[in-house]
Amino acid sequence: MSRIGKSPVTIPSGVEVKVDSNVVTVKGSKGTLTQEMDSCVTMNIEDGTITFTRESDAPDHRAKHGLYRALVANMIVGVSEGYKKELEVVGVGYRAVASGQRLELALGYSHPIVIEFPSELKVSAVSEKGKAPIVTIESHDKQLVGQAAAKIRSLRKPEPYKGKGVKYVGEELRRKAGKSAAK
Repeated sequence: MSRIGKSPVTIPSGVEVKVDSNVVTVKGSKGTLTQEMDSCVTMNIEDGTITFTRESDAPDHRAKHGLYRALVANMIVGVSEGYKKELEVVGVGYRAVASGQRLELALGYSHPIVIEFPSELKVSAVSEKGKAPIVTIESHDKQLVGQAAAKIRSLRKPEPYKGKGVKYVGEELRRKAGKSAAK
């Protein structure tokens, strides 16, 4: 049995969970999220906890058992606490400026890169003198936060020699030595 699928999900106060046929709706202080579930997994809500059961031990059903439990747990955390990712823009002349739902990045290309984000995301950029700019992405949707952060990082991935590029805050880079000095 799936270890993740077996464990129950507790519903914190202020979060409302509804199941309408195969659609789960989670509503909280940060917003509302919906997720369609497969019919092979059933969801039971009792006494502030949610448990998931599957109809058979088929590999596909076992995989979906853990998947839908994790998705619903992420939705509950998202609408109650929210998710946040921070990216660091490392490099000489690299800049990040956020205004509303737009993020303008200067990443060493011949032109600035402008990205428009959906209204569910909150984007901010902080630049301090002598430090790399930090871009922060916040939302109640974990998938949307991760996708937006991955999109920004893909514009200029950190290179292994000097570490220049866009990286997650706290990410450990694998560095290479470069050329050895001539003898």
